[in-house]
Amino acid sequence: MAEVVLKHIKKVYPHSDAKKRKKAKGAASNATNLLVTEEGVLAVQDFNLDIKDREFIVLVGPSGCGKSTTLRMVAGLEEISGGELTIDGKLMNDVAPKDRDIAMVFQSYALYPHMTVRDNMAFPLKLKKVPADQIKKKVDEAAEILGITEYLDRKPKALSGGQRQRVAIGRAIVREPKVLLMDEPLSNLDAKLRNQMRAEIIKLRQRIDTTFIYVTHDQTEAMTLGDRIVIMKDGVVQQIGTPQQVFDDPANIFVAGFIGVPQMNFFDAELLKDSEGYLVKLDEIEIRPSAEKQANLEKNNVEPQAITLGVRPEHIALMGEGKGMFHGTVDVSEMMGSSVHLHLDSLGKKVIIIAQTMDFKGEYAEGFTPGQEVAYTFGGNVIHMFSKETDENLEFSAE
Repeated sequence: MAEVVLKHIKKVYPHSDAKKRKKAKGAASNATNLLVTEEGVLAVQDFNLDIKDREFIVLVGPSGCGKSTTLRMVAGLEEISGGELTIDGKLMNDVAPKDRDIAMVFQSYALYPHMTVRDNMAFPLKLKKVPADQIKKKVDEAAEILGITEYLDRKPKALSGGQRQRVAIGRAIVREPKVLLMDEPLSNLDAKLRNQMRAEIIKLRQRIDTTFIYVTHDQTEAMTLGDRIVIMKDGVVQQIGTPQQVFDDPANIFVAGFIGVPQMNFFDAELLKDSEGYLVKLDEIEIRPSAEKQANLEKNNVEPQAITLGVRPEHIALMGEGKGMFHGTVDVSEMMGSSVHLHLDSLGKKVIIIAQTMDFKGEYAEGFTPGQEVAYTFGGNVIHMFSKETDENLEFSAE
């Protein structure tokens, strides 16, 4: 239905008075790490994104990173301080929200408590003076898609949280908007309901011809829902890519630590080079990066240097004693059913390993106990090498 293009989008919240403006020149906000200039606080900086027709884009990041502000600028609820927003090739910077052909689903549902479900869903169509028979048809169709037909005559107070969120989504889709914006719509639901609603949103996306822009701080939602993910921090885009891309090839340490549960392990290591290519030295053990990683480092002309080495918990293997093994002491063991999350004291750091229970043999069969010594290793195909100076992934950006 619509292509959405954001070019060099910027959002500045001006200072409240001249004295603060003078004091803030060149400073940074202690509370949020957002850039503070003479203009004011830069909540979103140089945001660029080309969203294809019917694409599902997820903006994800910690609280205060600018994702909801960006969504509200697309909706027209926040003024754009700089840059251009186009929908279907038309400049939208100064177009009123009601004229943008978008619909928004809020975290708080925002339902009218005195209206029935049917009236809540029909309300935006009544405002547009759509004929009554068409309104009934659209509401009935949306209710069927969302599985809330039996609740059409109830008031919101008689519904569960998940049912209310379905009504809020139904009210949005009856308008058949070109763009559907969703601002953390599942954050008020419990874990089980969130899982169910994620599946409902995936099915909904397959049934309606709409471009989705979805905001969340939950990386599980981002990974399961998005065609592409936009990861933000302090108003700046850190990486844009498919869920698999940002998981496999994080652009920097922030993305690597933010995507993945539990988060990636980080070690202080040395990147060296010999006649056979690059190698990583960690605690006197040498690890040879895979051929693909060697080629990426070579392409970027990466020099030998001190690095931050990253390894995901699920990519570490428990081993018996032997050469080339790292050692650690179990601090906490979390039984998760099919796996155990081991928290180790190792190499002067806290290290997390995800061990599959079906692989346990011998001493591991009964689980792990605090104080137990274990050995582990990982291969050169699963390591990530980051610059100490810039935090960037050395495979994809030269220093």
